Amino acid sequence: MKKLIESYKVNADRVEAVINLWSSTEHSVPLYEIKMPAFGIGTEALISELTEQLSDKVPLNIDEATDTEKAEEQKHAFFLKIREAVAGKMPEANDSDKDAISGVLLHRMFGLGLIDVVMADNWLEELVINGSKQPISIYHRKYGWCKTTEVLKSEEEVYNLSSQIGRKVGREINNLNPIMDAHLLSGDRVASTLFPISTAGNTITIRRFARNPWTPTQLIDPKVKSLSIEMAAFLWQAVQYEMNIMIAGGTASGKTSMLNSICSFIPPTQRIISIEDTREIALPSDLQWNWVPLTTRNQNPEGKGEVTMLDLMVSSLRMRPDRIIVGEVRRKQQAETMFEAMHTGHSVYTTIHADTVEQAKRRLLESPIEIPKAEIEALQLILVQYRDRRRGLRRALELAEIIPGTSDDLQINYLYRWRARTDVFEKANESSRVMEELNLHTGMTQQEIMQDLLEKEKILRWMSSNSVIGINEVGKIMRYYYQDSSALNEAVSRNIKADEFLK
Repeated sequence: MKKLIESYKVNADRVEAVINLWSSTEHSVPLYEIKMPAFGIGTEALISELTEQLSDKVPLNIDEATDTEKAEEQKHAFFLKIREAVAGKMPEANDSDKDAISGVLLHRMFGLGLIDVVMADNWLEELVINGSKQPISIYHRKYGWCKTTEVLKSEEEVYNLSSQIGRKVGREINNLNPIMDAHLLSGDRVASTLFPISTAGNTITIRRFARNPWTPTQLIDPKVKSLSIEMAAFLWQAVQYEMNIMIAGGTASGKTSMLNSICSFIPPTQRIISIEDTREIALPSDLQWNWVPLTTRNQNPEGKGEVTMLDLMVSSLRMRPDRIIVGEVRRKQQAETMFEAMHTGHSVYTTIHADTVEQAKRRLLESPIEIPKAEIEALQLILVQYRDRRRGLRRALELAEIIPGTSDDLQINYLYRWRARTDVFEKANESSRVMEELNLHTGMTQQEIMQDLLEKEKILRWMSSNSVIGINEVGKIMRYYYQDSSALNEAVSRNIKADEFLK
C-alpha cells in the first residue's frame, strides 16, 4: 500500500525530472522516486552513439576541473558541443527535447549520470550509496532518510563513480588507498570507501551543501527558528567589535551554516582569510574584494605536494588578515596556531565537534588538543549547534562566554539556552566579559551597549519582515550599516521598504 506524500520537479542542466515521495507499509522510511524523461529506443541508441563519438573529443583537463569557475566554463562549452552534435543528428526534434538529450549526454560523459539529477534537488542534504545490493539513499530536509527507487548495477559501477570523482580533483582511490576524501566541482563533500574496508561493498557518501548560503535573517525566521533575534543581535555586536567565536556541534548540526551566517556581519573594510579542507564558506559580494579563500591539498600518489591546515594557518598570519575563518579545528598544532593568532590581535571564527559548551571546553583542555587554559581565554564566545533528529530541527543550543580568572578550571558564563520542551530560547545570564571588553575597547557604557543591541534587533526584524534573506542582499545592508548606521536606523524607524532603501 503506497501513498503519495509530495511531488515536485527538479532541473539539472535542462534535464527535468519528477520527484515523487511515497509512504509505504512495506518500508520503514519514505520512498524517493526519480522519474527521468522517457526516450524511445531510437533516441537511446543515438545517445549511446554520441557518447562514444564525443567522449574522446572532449577530454577532461584536470587542472581546469580543480578551478570551479574554469570547470563551469568547460562544462558549458562541452554542453554547447553536445547540443550542436544532437541538433545535427536530430534536426526535426524540438528545442526542449534537444536540450534534455544534451543534458543527459553531459551527465553521462562529464558528470555522474543519474546522480547529477538527484543532486539538483535543493531539499537534499545527503546522498549515500551503500554498495550495489542496496538502493541509493538520501537525506531529505523535510522527511529525513529515504530510500530511492534506484540501485547501481554492480560494485564496479560504484568504484568507477568514486574513481571519476577523485580524478577530477586530483584524488586517487584503489586497493592501496581504499579511503578517499574528495569533493565535487560544485563543492559538495565526498567520502568513498572500497571493499573489503567496507565489508558490504563499495560506498560513496556525498554531503550536499546549500546552494544559497544561510544568512542571519533566514536563521531567525519563525519557520526555521535556529536562532533568536536577541542572540543574532548579540553575535552581530560580537563580530563587529572583533570578538573570537567558536561554533561547536555534532555532525550535520548546522555549524558551517551558522559560521557562514555570522561572517556576513564582518565590516566590508577588512581583509579576510578563510582556511578549509573543502570550500564551504561563502561571503557576500561586498566582502569578497579583500577575501583570500585557502584550501588544503592531499599528497599526490608519490607522497608529495601535501598542504595541511597548519601550513595554511601559518601562511595566513603573513597575509595581514583582520579576520581569520578556520573551517574546523581537529589537531593540537592547528589549535595552538589559531589561539596564537587570537593572542596577536586577529579576530578568529572557527568550528569544532562537541555537543555542549562543557564538552567543547574539555576537548580544548584535554588530550589530544590539550591547549593551556591561559591560551583558551583568548576565546570570548562558544556557540553550540544542536540537531534534533526526531523532529528534524536545528537549534542554537547554548551561547556562553569564557571568563578569564585565576582558578585552575576554565570559567563559563552561560548567556542563552534553548529549551527543547517548549522550543524557546531563554536568556540565562547577563554578559560580563563581553560587556567589560566592549567598555574597555570602545568606551561605550553599559547603557550604550544595550542601546546598540536594541538597534541591531530592530534592523534584523526589519530585514526579516522585508524578506532580506539573500547573502548579497544581507551584505548590502551590512555595508550601509557600517557606512552610515544613522541613515539605516532612520529607514528602519520609518519602516521604509528594503527594496526602496537599497535602490
